[in-house]
Amino acid sequence: MTDPEQLAQRDAEGDADSGDSPPRSLRPHFDEELDSLRDDVLRLGGRVEEALERAETALVERDVDLADRVRWADEETNELQRRVNAEITTTIATQQPMARDVRILLGLHHAAAELERMGDYAVNISKLAQQMASEPETPIFPQIPRMAQVCREQLRAAMRALVDISEEEARAVCARDDEVDHLYNEVYEAAIALMEAHPERARQATHQLFAAHHLERLADRVTNIGEDVVYLATGRVEDLNS
Repeated sequence: MTDPEQLAQRDAEGDADSGDSPPRSLRPHFDEELDSLRDDVLRLGGRVEEALERAETALVERDVDLADRVRWADEETNELQRRVNAEITTTIATQQPMARDVRILLGLHHAAAELERMGDYAVNISKLAQQMASEPETPIFPQIPRMAQVCREQLRAAMRALVDISEEEARAVCARDDEVDHLYNEVYEAAIALMEAHPERARQATHQLFAAHHLERLADRVTNIGEDVVYLATGRVEDLNS
């Protein structure tokens, strides 16, 4: 008898003795760990949404202290993301997940990485808020708060889609990326017009343009999560960010 055949026979005998296969016996524990991981990723998404809202407020209200709080809180976000990654690695190594379960775990891993990067964008906006607070006041382009609002709504919807593995919700998230891109183009035109009309405000216009750029990139990363959910739901890889 060949080695593979011997292994198969021993596995069959072990199953007959135990009355259950190892994956089945591990399943309740695996489901608990998966639920815990989903909760941690949702918590990570909530932290990023809060950071984005605070960063926007700091920018609009020239609130240096609030911007500082966003920056200091980012380390807790980074630590949560590292913990999620470690838990996913341990779960894959110890729980014998099936192929679909592995895809879900890797989807959560990728979502956590995208969320961590979104948190960095919120920090960057906070830094711009602090720079603008030290300069002569210039009204914030109205498109920027709208961009931040759409990004928060996208993020919240993406987290729901990820938990539900909902293709419909994920596609709706990705479709809103065009709205953010359109607003970013409007900020670009407004910044150019401001610099031409008031060269002395070039720095403030540039800071706002960078803030809008960070929001546009954040929306792209939310769309990446949406694409992952579409893959989990359908098995198809699609580019929904073009």
